[in-house]
Amino acid sequence: MKIHTKAVPSKVLGLAMATGLAMSLLLASFSAAAQRVEGDVARAEGIYATEVQVNGQGEGERNSAFARGLALVLGKLSGDRGAASRPGVGQELRQAKTYVESYDYRQDEGLGPTGAPSFRTTLVVKYDEEAVNELASTLGIPVWPQPRPKPVLWLAIDDGSGPRLVGLPQVNAARPALNRATERGYKLGLPTGNAAEQAAVGAIWRGDSAAVARASARYSPPMQLIGKLYRDTTAGWKADWTFVDGGKVLSNWSQTGTDPRQLMANGADGAADALMKRYAKRATTGQPGSYRVTFTGIDSSDDFIRLAGYLQKLSVVRRLTPTRATPLGLEYDLELVSGLPGFNRMLARDDVIEVMEGLEGQPPVYRLR
Repeated sequence: MKIHTKAVPSKVLGLAMATGLAMSLLLASFSAAAQRVEGDVARAEGIYATEVQVNGQGEGERNSAFARGLALVLGKLSGDRGAASRPGVGQELRQAKTYVESYDYRQDEGLGPTGAPSFRTTLVVKYDEEAVNELASTLGIPVWPQPRPKPVLWLAIDDGSGPRLVGLPQVNAARPALNRATERGYKLGLPTGNAAEQAAVGAIWRGDSAAVARASARYSPPMQLIGKLYRDTTAGWKADWTFVDGGKVLSNWSQTGTDPRQLMANGADGAADALMKRYAKRATTGQPGSYRVTFTGIDSSDDFIRLAGYLQKLSVVRRLTPTRATPLGLEYDLELVSGLPGFNRMLARDDVIEVMEGLEGQPPVYRLR
């Protein structure tokens, strides 16, 4: 595992805080220049990389961030924002550092409430693609294939002065939706916002998704996330969303809230949920359930304890129950997250249990090494 850190010297940060914003900017630029070539800033790029804010660069803080980052990457890989709560994932998150290919730190500077400079540390983590894919296959986590489509966001906003289309010139207004889409592992595009496209506001407002799809015909792929965001007398703001794929409406939903930025981000979430439901594919693992297996090579109580301890640590094993001893070995009932294929995949990464060739019609046989 390649480990690569770049820490910002504490003396530099302390001096910057003491001498005001101008000096802090100067020192920050000198510090960055000493560590990187110009323009070389640590950023997460791709499905298998992510950024996590941390409170320091200690090992404990870093390992905790590795776990949070792996949860985010599994969410991007599958398109499922609940991926981290799937059976078996929690155990793997506790050893997330074994999936890390490399990491780096980035120091971001801003202004606090009083105008004084503030600093935020971000851990940028790249996870091992092969290992993460294997984990998803082993635990039966669906994978959203790449390359992924880039739907067009047709968003009209009425803040009280009439609905207006958000096009490329107003990209910052749509930033909450664009950023959330990236967090979910895909990207949203915006229309150019020319005069002809501005006329599509009426179609957006009356919920005419077919007319919006026709206006979007020049863009590829033929997918549209259509939203109208407007003032609501009771909740503050309301957003109505429609997601269209190839002329077919996949999903409709509405939400209210006090923060329009959150409502925009929720729109990107809804599109991701619809795309994941349609396009994510589960690996060819077995079905969850209880399986009877036989273990050989258990010649002492120490062997029995070692076998039980090892099985309890496997994230694919939800429950294990020894049932009986036979002339061949010890039989167990194993409740498995992803069936015997997932169990065998996890055994293959260790050197503890060997898969044996069993008899037809009999429980599978494994040998404790």
